Amino acid sequence: MMRTLLLTSMAALALAGCGDSKTDTTKEQAAIAKVAAPAGKSWSQTVVKTAEGGYLMGNPDAPIKLIEYGSLTCSHCADFSNESHEELSRDFVDTGRVSFEMRNYVRDAIDATAAAIIHCAPAERYFPLAENTFASQAEIFKNAQANEQGYAAAMALPPAQRFPALAKATKLDTFFQARGLTGDQINACLSNIANIEALEKGVNAANEQYNIAGTPTFIINGTVAEGVGTWPVLRDRLRTMGAR
Repeated sequence: MMRTLLLTSMAALALAGCGDSKTDTTKEQAAIAKVAAPAGKSWSQTVVKTAEGGYLMGNPDAPIKLIEYGSLTCSHCADFSNESHEELSRDFVDTGRVSFEMRNYVRDAIDATAAAIIHCAPAERYFPLAENTFASQAEIFKNAQANEQGYAAAMALPPAQRFPALAKATKLDTFFQARGLTGDQINACLSNIANIEALEKGVNAANEQYNIAGTPTFIINGTVAEGVGTWPVLRDRLRTMGAR
C-alpha cells in the first residue's frame, strides 16, 4: 500500500530507494568565518521558498550551500531529521556558514499528500512541520495501515478528489489540524492538483539533474555529496569544509 504511485508520469519514482552511501574522499579545508545574521533574527529563522520549489533556511549567500532531497515516508530521512535538526540549525546554519535547503522528493501518495499540505503553509512553518512529520512517521504509517480499505478507495478517485480523501483516510487531515492548519485550508490545498503536480515536477527535475538513487541525497555546492547518508557523516563533512 505504501508504495502505490501518485500519478502515471511518476512511475520512475519507484526506482528511488531509501538510503544510499559511498566513500568520502573530501580533504580538510580552512575554517570559514562566521557571518552575522540580520538584526533581531537568527539565520535559522530566515526561511524562503526557492525557485526550485524547496525551502531554504539561513544565509542565502552562505559559502556552503547544502540541499537535501528527502522523502517524508523514508525512514532514513526521518532518522536524519530527528538526529540533525537542532545541531544543524544551531552550529551550522546560525553561524551563517551553511544554508540548508530541503526539497521534497515524493515517492508515494502519502508522501505527496503530506508534502503538499506542508507546502501550502507559510514558509516559516515549513521546517517545524516537516520535522514534526518525520518525528511522527510511525504514527502516520500506523494510521494509514489501519484503514487500507479507505486508502484504496481514495486512490481510485480522480486526482482532485484523491488527495483530500487520502488525507482523511490516513488521518493526515487531523494530524495537521492539530499543528495549526484548518480543515478548509487542507482541503483547498489538496483539491488543487497543481500543488501535487509541482511536487512531481520537482522530482522529475531532480532525477534529470542529479540522477537521485536514494533518499536522503545531499547536494553540497551543486555536487552530490558521495558517502553522506547520515547526520554524523554529514556533520563531519561540513566541518571538513570549514564550518567549524
